[in-house]
Amino acid sequence: MRRRRLRLRTALLALAAVYAAWLAAQAVGYKRYVSAPVEASSSPAPPFPVELLGAYHMHTKFSDGRKTVEAVAEVARRAGLDFIILTDHGSPNEPSLAAQGRKDGLLVLAGTEISSSRGHLVALAFEPPPRPFAQNAALAAREVRALGGFTIIAHPFSKTRWSWGGEDVYNGLEIMDSDSMLRRHWPRALIRLPLLFFKHEAVFLKIVARPEDQIRMWDRMLEEGMALGFFSVDAHWLYRPAFALFRLHVLLEESPAADFAAARTQIFEALRHGRFFSAVDAAADPAGFRFWLDGQTLRVRAPYSFAHEARLIHGGRAVAVSMESEFAHPAAGPGAYRVEVYLRERSPLDGDVPWIISNPVIVPAGGKESR
Repeated sequence: MRRRRLRLRTALLALAAVYAAWLAAQAVGYKRYVSAPVEASSSPAPPFPVELLGAYHMHTKFSDGRKTVEAVAEVARRAGLDFIILTDHGSPNEPSLAAQGRKDGLLVLAGTEISSSRGHLVALAFEPPPRPFAQNAALAAREVRALGGFTIIAHPFSKTRWSWGGEDVYNGLEIMDSDSMLRRHWPRALIRLPLLFFKHEAVFLKIVARPEDQIRMWDRMLEEGMALGFFSVDAHWLYRPAFALFRLHVLLEESPAADFAAARTQIFEALRHGRFFSAVDAAADPAGFRFWLDGQTLRVRAPYSFAHEARLIHGGRAVAVSMESEFAHPAAGPGAYRVEVYLRERSPLDGDVPWIISNPVIVPAGGKESR
């Protein structure tokens, strides 16, 4: 009996040693890529030179989140963000809206997540409604639009799944959200749980999977016109790793105004018109990415010294692929064009997951950009 216990203890210690070695390899093997300077471009300068860093879709104690607005803002500020967008549940959530403002330099914006007849619908940039938003999804979207706002379909294929219908009244959808991916792929995170305390990026990157259904539906929506695509943190408690994982990069013509209301308008207008891109920032620094229309030419700037692959998407398929720091491609015809960039370095991020997604450029028959 004593010998058997000794053998069991030895086996458990050996197993623990193997696990510890594997965790160490996971930690050492994680690298967030940051680009070295690349050669200056001679191509036309892209529009919107100011790039702000933010996180979209999170909850506080005003609904089902674990932290106060002030505590969430402090986590975001320490993460180096310029803004966050609260989306506490409600019709709308008035306390969350009232909490908007500058907090130690961080812009705290708020919308609301409506529990509608088709699923969850995020409303942004609206004026205070005279009465609660309707439960009917299409009617709520029209009410939000009448108040100057716009709507995004939240986590359409997970949790409260969206019930698709024929109404063309929504402005976009969430392509990826960290909460849904954690719920779906939690075993990948659980086995790496000790890393959460000192290498949380390596843990969260392993829960990210290609959002095939969301991308397919986005391309279908783009056949009808402009549709926004968002990476959503959907944070309720793990704010710090969520803020490191998915970020929005908002593009402005000039720095945010000193007046909060004016700065809020700048950011929401940029989002409304698709002047932003989403990225898995925990994998690599995506700063400097640009996608724009120059006459009849679509231009992509991906100024990174590490290996990457940019795909120009039109009609749901890649019409051009490049691994260069920038490339140009003539618009083949009217419609929506967008870009996906993939990381081609060793990374916990799976190779089929887009590291960056642009928002679309809509080329009308006349050839001028529409966003």
